Amino acid sequence: MLQTSHSSHSSASRLLGFGLSPGVVSNSAPVMPFKFSKEKFWLEPPSEKLRKQLEEELRLSGTNLKSHAWYHGPIPWEVSESLVVNEGDFLFRDSRSSQGGFVLTCRWEQEALHFPIRKTVVQSGETYSRAQYSLEGEAFDSVPALVHFYVGSQAALTLWSRAQINRPVNRTLPLSFLETAFSASFSQRDLKGGERVCPISPSSVQHGSGSDWKHDSRALNPAAHPPHSHNSPSRSLSCSRAPSVTSSPSLPKPSDSSSLLRRRLPVPRSDPPQDSASSDRDGYSELQPQSYVERLQAEEAPPTADSLGSEDGDVNFSPVVETASCFRPGRYHSALMPQENKPLEVGILRRVKELLAEVDARTAARYITRTDCTVARILEVTPEMKRKMGVSSGMELLTLPHGQQLRLDLLERFQTMATMLAVNVLGCTGTTEERAALLNKVIQIAAELKTTTGDMFGFAAVMRALELPQVSRLEQTWTTLRQRHTEGAILYEKTLRPFLKSLNDGRESCPLSSTTFPHVLPLLTLLEKSSAVAEGSEPWETAEAGVEVVMLHLTAARTIAQLSRIYHSNAKSRLKGFQEQAEVREIFLTDFQMRLLWGSRGAEENQVLRYSKFDQVLTALSNRLEPPIRRC
Repeated sequence: MLQTSHSSHSSASRLLGFGLSPGVVSNSAPVMPFKFSKEKFWLEPPSEKLRKQLEEELRLSGTNLKSHAWYHGPIPWEVSESLVVNEGDFLFRDSRSSQGGFVLTCRWEQEALHFPIRKTVVQSGETYSRAQYSLEGEAFDSVPALVHFYVGSQAALTLWSRAQINRPVNRTLPLSFLETAFSASFSQRDLKGGERVCPISPSSVQHGSGSDWKHDSRALNPAAHPPHSHNSPSRSLSCSRAPSVTSSPSLPKPSDSSSLLRRRLPVPRSDPPQDSASSDRDGYSELQPQSYVERLQAEEAPPTADSLGSEDGDVNFSPVVETASCFRPGRYHSALMPQENKPLEVGILRRVKELLAEVDARTAARYITRTDCTVARILEVTPEMKRKMGVSSGMELLTLPHGQQLRLDLLERFQTMATMLAVNVLGCTGTTEERAALLNKVIQIAAELKTTTGDMFGFAAVMRALELPQVSRLEQTWTTLRQRHTEGAILYEKTLRPFLKSLNDGRESCPLSSTTFPHVLPLLTLLEKSSAVAEGSEPWETAEAGVEVVMLHLTAARTIAQLSRIYHSNAKSRLKGFQEQAEVREIFLTDFQMRLLWGSRGAEENQVLRYSKFDQVLTALSNRLEPPIRRC
């Protein structure tokens, strides 16, 4: 792609930054005042300033439509159609023909469909009124409520279209930028006397004057466009009970209206630009959603992907529902343990303690973060993994129904990491001072995870180890910690514990600029409550706010999925140049930890049974260090 000249005007530069180039107005025919490049939009990230503006918008209250990344504001219908690539993709945009109205754009059965949203003002008393939004059935008090219903229930948007939405297409630029870029282009179009509002599909643009094309809800009114009008660029029908929908392919004029509703045509392939010199000069192509799919096939598809292509090159990859854990301790080969081992073998435990003592807290935090981000699919996500997941990051996958196995794996890693660190403390049979020093080391690791690497998942796991009743009851050890390692004790009591509690209560958010793995533990427990280790064991569940806290975490999950690319970028930056040692890395792997704790045979037993039995082991170790006081 050619680079934009530095001498371009500021307005043109803003358009080019979004993947647009100023169009050329012709006296003979109205043309689109811009060209859109799907590749430019997706592959070149916005500037730091624009990224911060987007983050500020997404942090707004959930009742503000700007806080939802699937709302793209004033983007043209041409752009919206190119963004919904896969089956079930959807976004919301402003209606260009109805001021204050919205349009739902989605892809269903290889078509881009546009559903105008009905807005009804309901009078509640003499002085109070409220707006409700609907498609054809139930009305909702807000657009987000409408989206949650149709995504969550998988209900058809309309009876005749049977279209469903399941995956939002998130904007990557702030609405303030989009309004500046697109409002100016459409105002210029109106002044030039060209296309005032969008036609129904790209293939239906007529290069002639005298047509006043309408789109969205107005364009779909049969009275405004008679059935046999030859001036209409394309036709669509409306039901008496349902809002109409426009489709991207150009449709012929059938004699039977029902046959039109049932027909489905593939996404058309755009012809290559005839003026190759002009194309090379701009470095942008006309709106070509299909070329983007073809480029993805060429870059990411395996050698056999050609067999999946249709004649028009339109290929859809359905997500794979995983049923097997990524942890396979039975097949795990370790340099630190034999092929078969018993639980808590003394020789292996001694070697683990030696390796932990060799690394400082910051280095240990980096090992944990690297492994956490790999398991969570924030890092090292291959094109094949993306194709199977249906999304580009594990942060998106864990919020989706088919992400259950990832959620279970993360819960397994969380509990196993906490248990392994607790064993490291409780297995220290030396002096109280030695245990206090080890306790301080664990506290420092938690602090490094929080501050240096931004791994809130690892931070919560390490804090869980410190808060386990078998560890927290060691009064002599904690007293020695306060005496010998006062700074560490104050850090734990005054900073780390209050911060974790705020995260669990939903009152604290992770600093976006430094977070590599956000705090997802409450969400995992909410969605996989039946698989939780013990009922009521999660600290966030003790919050007095109850339902309010749950809603805060569900809202945070939406934001986490939207910001997955930022977490990936942060993780790469924080771990850049980090050199791992094979033996040290191994002690932070979940497969190794499972083998260490439960042995080669017990590592693959039922999870609830494993943790129930090991809880008794931890209690025995704790009581041996500091026997419980018997009261008469």
